[in-house]
Amino acid sequence: MTTTGTGTGLRAKAQAHLGQHFTRRDVWQGEELPVFVRSEGCHLYDEQGRRFLDGLAGLFCVNMGHSRSDIVAAAAEQMETMAYSTNWGAAHPPSVEAASLIAELAPGDLDVTWFVNSGSEAVETAIKFARQYHRSQGQAGRTKIISRSMAYHGVTLGALSVTGLPKIREPFMPLLEGVRHVPNTLGVTGDQGPADALECVRAVERAILEEGPETVAAVFAEPVQNGRGALVPPDGYWQELRRICDRHGVLLVADEVICSFGRLGHWFGSGAFGTVPDMITFAKGATSGYAPLGGMIAREPLVRALYDSPLGGTFTHGATWGGHPVSTAVAVANITAMRDEHVLDNVRTLGPELRAGLEEIKQRHRVVKDVRGMGFFYAIEFTADRDAGAELSEEQSARVLREVLPAAFRKTGVVLRPDDRGATMLMVSPPLVADREVLGELLAGIAVMVDDVARSVHG
Repeated sequence: MTTTGTGTGLRAKAQAHLGQHFTRRDVWQGEELPVFVRSEGCHLYDEQGRRFLDGLAGLFCVNMGHSRSDIVAAAAEQMETMAYSTNWGAAHPPSVEAASLIAELAPGDLDVTWFVNSGSEAVETAIKFARQYHRSQGQAGRTKIISRSMAYHGVTLGALSVTGLPKIREPFMPLLEGVRHVPNTLGVTGDQGPADALECVRAVERAILEEGPETVAAVFAEPVQNGRGALVPPDGYWQELRRICDRHGVLLVADEVICSFGRLGHWFGSGAFGTVPDMITFAKGATSGYAPLGGMIAREPLVRALYDSPLGGTFTHGATWGGHPVSTAVAVANITAMRDEHVLDNVRTLGPELRAGLEEIKQRHRVVKDVRGMGFFYAIEFTADRDAGAELSEEQSARVLREVLPAAFRKTGVVLRPDDRGATMLMVSPPLVADREVLGELLAGIAVMVDDVARSVHG
């Protein structure tokens, strides 16, 4: 591949040989492609030794911060003891410990975990379990999935089918048949009436009825939806999803790849909304990014019913690296540290302060249309003029996302994520160990970024 040849040694090699995920060619081959070489706490360091605040916690995952010696030691000790063993007709201590610890923390009777390697694989696991569970109960026709518009559920073909983002689905069509997308909760508040009367709720049940309940396997939803910008559901929404699914014999799946392990101030985002789903998918924060690990947690009665059925007998699913000893040892060390250091209390205490700081920035700038989110998970949505109701033009949006914000990241030393999924947004997701000083640094950087966006739009 032809490269610009202008980068450092590592950058030039990356531009020649390292495929970049979800990255445009001009960024991949640009002189500003960052190369981070070291990390500590809430910060990253590049080749020149410059420090950057990791305001996105890696990719919504480095919950406990970077370079913790205890988590590193757990991985090293496990590698020295036993680097690999499977969970195929066997078990090993770290996977048993991790699954047992997760069962203690998960809501209700969500007691059985199948480990995989990523969030996409976790969603794939849930799709397959839902289908096979219904088949084991003599309802093989239940294969369809209901999910929400603009929701991201992963990139493997099954998970991508459940994903509701047209831009990343289109290049790979046709996808899995029988997936229907319904409205998300953007702009919906409890002030608009009781949950069971809201269109975003009624649309779920209407879709099930129109498809035929006997054909629908599961409803997939994130507690707080990432795609379209940290969409917090109105009060009662999750209780209504539970009621609808129970009424029609449909499984309810909470995709918590981002929302689990403290991001919302709860072990699982479902707990924040008082609902026990039938399955939870997770990844990211389970290991704070120190090792690849994902998983699907299922309610024990569902597992028992599948295995006890003459039409079931086993869940026909697995992966070579699923429940890898090193990854699960890391998960145990990470989750234990999170619990012992009361990290969730930090999120519940400082989350409202982070929100207040973002709202203050919003009030100073009419280019901020909205601030959404909870815990340590927020989206800032931009517009041309909030007061006048004027939206950004395509040209303005492209300039903000591709030029203004990346330049502001370099200027401020704060790394965040520009997001174009349905709007022009900035995603904010600091490590859960961030204290007031770190959040002050984060907010100061965001204030400069918003200033730069305002100048770009208004001159």
